[in-house]
Formats: sequence, structure tokens, C-alpha cells
Amino acid sequence: MTEQESQTSWLGWLWPSYDDENLILPSRPGRVRLRTLSNLRWLAIGGQAVTLLLVHYGLGYPLPLIPCAIAVAASAALNGFLALRYEPTHRLSNRAATAYLAYDVVQLAALLYLTGGIMNPFSLMFIAPVVIAAATLDLGNTLLLAAVALAAVSITGIVHKPLPWPAGEPLILPPLYLGGIWASLVIGIGFTSIYAWRIASEAARMQAGLSATQLALAREHRMASIGALAAAAAHELGTPLGTIAIVSRELERALPPQSPEAEDARLLRQEAERCRGILTRLARPEESVMRAIDRLPLGALLDEIASPHRTGDLAIQVEMAPAVQGLPEPKVWRSPALLHGLGNVIANAADFATSRVRVIALWNEREIRVSVQDDGPGFAPDIIERIGEPYVTSRPGTYALGDTELSPTDAFTGQQGMGLGFFIAKTLVEQTGGTVRARNVASGGARVTARWPRGAIDGDVQPGKSAFL
Repeated sequence: MTEQESQTSWLGWLWPSYDDENLILPSRPGRVRLRTLSNLRWLAIGGQAVTLLLVHYGLGYPLPLIPCAIAVAASAALNGFLALRYEPTHRLSNRAATAYLAYDVVQLAALLYLTGGIMNPFSLMFIAPVVIAAATLDLGNTLLLAAVALAAVSITGIVHKPLPWPAGEPLILPPLYLGGIWASLVIGIGFTSIYAWRIASEAARMQAGLSATQLALAREHRMASIGALAAAAAHELGTPLGTIAIVSRELERALPPQSPEAEDARLLRQEAERCRGILTRLARPEESVMRAIDRLPLGALLDEIASPHRTGDLAIQVEMAPAVQGLPEPKVWRSPALLHGLGNVIANAADFATSRVRVIALWNEREIRVSVQDDGPGFAPDIIERIGEPYVTSRPGTYALGDTELSPTDAFTGQQGMGLGFFIAKTLVEQTGGTVRARNVASGGARVTARWPRGAIDGDVQPGKSAFL
């Protein structure tokens, strides 16, 4: 068995959810730079050295100064070795970062063993390495480091040298008080590490979700640009190609039918017509006309968005319902954020619908509202409160970021199956000035409603360019 296989096997034994493809492979760089941990260790070394000298020489309390100095010097030597061995920008794998932080716990435990154990007020520093791990590493490594810290707290609470104190005045704390110190350290390590891990996890998940949203919107912008470029190319090249075809046809008629020159003119005309056909198919005039329109009536826009999702087995109905009869239908901007945001909502509804999706547009003088309702099973009860967060999905057999993962480990390929579709839709609709709400319908199915104040998507100014771009 190789070294890597051995490491993977004992990690899998420690926590069965370990996945050597997604969590902590040694070859995969983590989120922590070596310089960050080294700087924190230098800070700890300086604090420990100053404290030892102040207590021993300033306060006059006797300390085992040489053993303590050896423990501090060991940390300094480790930092020096790492500085020589690696570049300052070197990123540690999760496994390596856990090992370095575990060393810090053990070194602190050695110092506390020499200076009174958990009776020493600086035993509170056991919390620091665990909180650092919780903020930067995955759950498995955080739990492993927390276990090391709890073991160190327990051992130094039982076995330790006397607390430095004036001669002739021994300090003896009641066992109950020592138990309280131990309990406070255990609770502090547990609470702060869980809190830091949850905050870091939510921040990483949100950042990853926003990155996926940026990619989706950038793709939509690229597709719109390609369509406009193809239409422009077809328009600009159509005229000269038409002229070439006319001239070649005239030459073909003027030359003797069986002459080589007539054959060349015929070939030239055929190739010119072929080029025109290629440009026509590339530009797709029927779509280019739609793309060239900046604003559309709301119903036409919704029908355009729903068209790609209509199939023989699924009916998507667009219903218009003004609040007041005779109120003009709003004309809305065809912004990529609006097209992609509502497109994701309709696509999700089409995926879960049994036979029908209703897209209902309502408007009055104050707001525009678009509701998408399907006749499927509705949102799962365990996610209805979290709908709209990144990596929340109820699709069977698809990937969503689990609660034990700090952030995605793969590229944003197939993001629609990762629990990002609704998050992207909600984010893009909010970029246009709207709000999104989701709920289950009592008669069955789910309903997603987007609302905009009048002027947000139908005003004189196009909804803002995405803040991501």
C-alpha cells in the first residue's frame, strides 16, 4: 500500500463521508496560505516569549524557563524550516493545515503542562487553533482538530506542573472549580468552532453561488452578442454576395455554354449562393429580429421565454390579467438578467410539472407581477424554508452542496443540477429591481412569484447592467 492509499484509508475510517475526490486530497491546494499560519505562529511565539520573561523576571514567579524556552524555540525552528522549504504563497492542503494547527495545540499543551495546566489563564488559547480550522477547513478536519484540543485540555487538567506562584503561598483550587474551568474550555471550543464553521460555510457557499450566477449571466451576454454579430455579418455580407451572384449569372449567360469560362462562372455563382445560405442559417433572421428589439410587450416576452420549454407532453400557458380593464400592457426591457432569471423559473417548473405550467402576468399602476405555477409535487417540506439559498435542491439523484462541505470542490459545470437554478433566478430578478417568493399551492404544485415596482423593468431606462459584470 502506498503512502497516499494509507492516508486515505485511515481518513475513511475516521469519518465514512470522506471522499478522496472531493475533500482533502494532498495534491489539491486548500484555502489557507502557509504564510498566514506562519505569521500567526510568529505572533504566538512573540506573545509566549514576552509572557514567560515578564512572569519570570518582572513578577518574580519561578518558572521552568529552559523547558519553556525549548518549546517556544521549537515553534520558531518549525517556522524557519517552512520558510526555507516553501514559497510564501504556497497553499496548504486541508490535511497539511490540520497537521500544522495540531502542532500548535500540542505546543501550547506542553507550555501549559509546565506552567499549571488549565489553572493557567492562558489555557483559553486552546480555542484559537480550532476556530482558525473551523473558518478555513472542512468539517472533518475541524472535528479532528477539536478532538485533539479537547484531549489536550483534559490531559493538562489532570497532569501538570504547579502554577507559578509566590514561594510559601501555594495556590490550591477546589476540584469543583477546576471542573468548571475544564467544562468552560470544552464548551468554548465547541461553540466557537461550530459558530465559525457555519459562518464560513455560508459565506463560501454564497460566494460560490454568486460566481455561478456570474457565469450564467456572462453566458447569456455572450449568446446575445453572438446573435447580434451573426445578424450584422449576414447584413453586411449579403449585399456583396448578391452582387457576385448577379454578375456571375450574367457572365454565365454571356459565355458559350460548353466553354471552361462558363463552367467557372457557374461554379462562382453556386459558391456565392452557398455562402448566402450559410449566413442566413447562421444569423437565424427570425431570432435576430427578436434579439434586435430592446423592448417587448410583457406577454410577448413571457411567450418567448416559455417557448423553448414547450413539449408535446407539457403545456405552458401564458395568461394576461390586468388589474383594471383597459390598463395598457407594459412593455418591458429584454435584459439578459430578466430573460435568464425568468427562464430558470419556468425551466424548473417544467421539470417538475405533470402536464401543465401556468405563467400568469398581472399588473396595475403600482407593480408588475409574474407567477409561474406547476401541477407537480411542490417544494419538499425540508427545503421550503431555505428555498433561494445556493446549493438547495430536491431533485433526486442530483448534486447539492451538503451541510458538511465548506464550499464546492468542482467547477460550475451542470450548475442547474446543483441546487443553483432557483438561486440564480432569484439573484438575477433582484438585479432588475424585483423580488421573488416561492410557496406551495394548496391544490397541489408550487408557485414562484416575481414582483417589480412599475418603472423597474418597463421604465425609460433599461434595468441595471449586472453588478457582477
